[in-house]
Amino acid sequence: MIEGKMGKLIYIILGVLSMVFLFTQAKTSKSVNFTFENISPSQPDINLSDYHGKVILLVNTASKCGFTKQYSELEALYQEYKDKGLVVIGVPSNDFMNQEPGTEEDILAFCQLNYGVTFPLTKKYVVSDKDAHPFFVFATEQLGYWSKPKWNFQKYLIDRQGHLVTYFFPTTSPQSSKLIQAVERELNK
Repeated sequence: MIEGKMGKLIYIILGVLSMVFLFTQAKTSKSVNFTFENISPSQPDINLSDYHGKVILLVNTASKCGFTKQYSELEALYQEYKDKGLVVIGVPSNDFMNQEPGTEEDILAFCQLNYGVTFPLTKKYVVSDKDAHPFFVFATEQLGYWSKPKWNFQKYLIDRQGHLVTYFFPTTSPQSSKLIQAVERELNK
């Protein structure tokens, strides 16, 4: 047991940090209602409100990134949980070091041929600056500064009611126990 003024200070700091963590991980009261153009012009737009009743994992992606192998991990996650209500949505972006330079046709072919991607993909969007798609602006406002994409493969978890639940950094594998537990928790609600 920590005693004295230093101990009290440590407990106060830990308490404040816990509250900050819980606040940034808390569900938002406003549901997400954003639309993305489908990567395939012949397919309908991807409106997040159309997935009400499902859990969504939305990920900004890139084809020439060190994390690009996560496409196969995202596809495996999607295949394992789609019948239980999970939807994975990929949002290609060229924001970070020109790692998604291709056209929508190039991106779709790359994802399907190299990673067998069957989950929905949007057209290419800006995700990180003043011209960012409104979803990413909203996510940053709701979940805080650290939730803003600072690299490819930032992940956002949305519950069945359309509320942002949490986010995962690019370094978090879609097959990590942390992410899978969060997905399963939302699917089981």
